[in-house]
Amino acid sequence: MSSNSTSTANKESRKRLRDLVPNLHLGYWKPGPLNSLTDVPNVLVHTQEILADDGNVNTGVTSILPRKDWFYKACYSGIFSFNGSGEMTGSHWINETGLLHSPIIITNSFSVGAAYQGIYEYTIKSRGVTKGNVDWFLLPVVAETFDGYLNDLTQFVVKPEHIINGLESVSSDRVKEGNVGGGTGMICHYFKGGTGSSSRVVEGFNSKGEPKTYTVGVLVQANYGRPQHLKIAGVPVGRILGREAEAEAEGNPAIKMAKEALEKEKNRKDGSIIVIIATDAPLHPTQLQRLAKRATVGLSRVGGYGHNPSGDVFLAFSTGNEIPVQSMEGRAVDPFKPTPINVDVVDDSSINGLFEAAADATEESIYNALCMAETMVGNQGHKIEALPLEKVKEILERYQI
Repeated sequence: MSSNSTSTANKESRKRLRDLVPNLHLGYWKPGPLNSLTDVPNVLVHTQEILADDGNVNTGVTSILPRKDWFYKACYSGIFSFNGSGEMTGSHWINETGLLHSPIIITNSFSVGAAYQGIYEYTIKSRGVTKGNVDWFLLPVVAETFDGYLNDLTQFVVKPEHIINGLESVSSDRVKEGNVGGGTGMICHYFKGGTGSSSRVVEGFNSKGEPKTYTVGVLVQANYGRPQHLKIAGVPVGRILGREAEAEAEGNPAIKMAKEALEKEKNRKDGSIIVIIATDAPLHPTQLQRLAKRATVGLSRVGGYGHNPSGDVFLAFSTGNEIPVQSMEGRAVDPFKPTPINVDVVDDSSINGLFEAAADATEESIYNALCMAETMVGNQGHKIEALPLEKVKEILERYQI
């Protein structure tokens, strides 16, 4: 078993969509410097892959810290479930309080338990907890999508130590994309999918009326969709590629059988998509739930319908306020005496730019997952082709979008 390496059978150079078609219109808001979730100040990410030499294990872990001092300084947060055939632990507490004070882990469906334990083990280790002395409150946030077509889930290869390693290795670097992290073995619109990220910058004002720039960053784990529904910047790329694929399959029984096998599997379990949205704009929990809903707009532009067996769960959080938590550890708070705290909150009537930014960055994150992912031969010899970038480029340039 190896970690942090590549499993690919594809030689075509991979590039993000903006690099592939530089003049493509992807919304009216500019991306941040990295065009990544980590453009949001203080947000930290790490991806790691877990692979087997025989090709049957292709999975991984994506680790996110909303801020370095997440333990004592919670973020306001909100969740939206577009279709609930999936898991995001800790969601009840976020819905109850509007507070995120946990790392976020995204992995495969069978590794939620190991990731949950890993967050606890990391916290015990990083907090210097002595044996038998846990006096703090934490409900870990773990999300998943199903990678069983390319990954042998029965091996349960993700362990708590992978989570500890990931959380100890987070950085503000641009998020790696494609066959990385929790997205290692994922499939999107019948092409190789995985992890993707993007960001947008929105001009606004601070609470004193002074000009201020806010960032909206998105990370997706894309594992959903049918090929005929795939659109890129409004162009029906999936249908165009589908006509070519059908002609190719008619003359090649092996390709036809592989296509039918994949269709059968995806009809049974359509995958899912997890979307994480971060912003430094000071939004309260209800506004963040509204922001999370806008991921649906970006998903639908690419071709997501929220099919019955798809777990499409979106979480948004804001680093714009620091909400004190762990009040029973080192902070004198009487739980029966209401005590206000001061926070900044964006005026609802000025929020539209943030909504558009969340939708646009979600859309581009999915494109980046598809464009950066490489062809993979995985569990039981199943092969999923990468999106053919040169054909996509030719199609998009032909439409002159």
